[in-house]
Amino acid sequence: MAYHLEGRLLEVCNCRVLCPCWVGEDPDFGTCDSINAWHFDRGSIDGVDVAGCTIATINHIPGNVLAGNWRSVIYVDDHATPEQERAILDVYAGKRGGPVAELAKLIGEVVGVERVPIGFDVHGGHGTIRIGGDGYAELTPYKSAAGKTTTLADTIFSTVPGAPVYVGKALQYRAKKASLGIDVDLKGFNALQSTFVFDA
Repeated sequence: MAYHLEGRLLEVCNCRVLCPCWVGEDPDFGTCDSINAWHFDRGSIDGVDVAGCTIATINHIPGNVLAGNWRSVIYVDDHATPEQERAILDVYAGKRGGPVAELAKLIGEVVGVERVPIGFDVHGGHGTIRIGGDGYAELTPYKSAAGKTTTLADTIFSTVPGAPVYVGKALQYRAKKASLGIDVDLKGFNALQSTFVFDA
């Protein structure tokens, strides 16, 4: 087995709630500026233990999410060892196959790879993400009439293939990256959170 990864996802973007990308529609404003972060609670890649590590991306998506051609900056938690960083980047470059490789195909250009402090505290739809000085988001979930966290499943697109996601909104979403042409400061826009298990 090339990798086994278990953890949590956080995703925010400048689409309104609910993000149309997940059902294969175009972004609300024609293009999409997003943060995606995957934190590994447990996992190994070719024998390298990556538990506790986080990888994140800030992305400019020029149109329909399924058409690809994303421009992305990739961030690795600065607590990762060089061995952990290489293993994680190999998976997220698609070099180890599996479900993550399908996501990697959507990135047309990696503008940069950076090691930064990443703060990730997300549980059951609530939480925060901080990516160095470039990105920050705080999210809260929607609830059903019975008080359960609203979930979305069986979608055409997913950043956590095979898993349902908690639907929410970002109380705050800030991202600034000149190399991507991104300068976002929003409240009340799309946020999603999930758990995942990736095997390859």
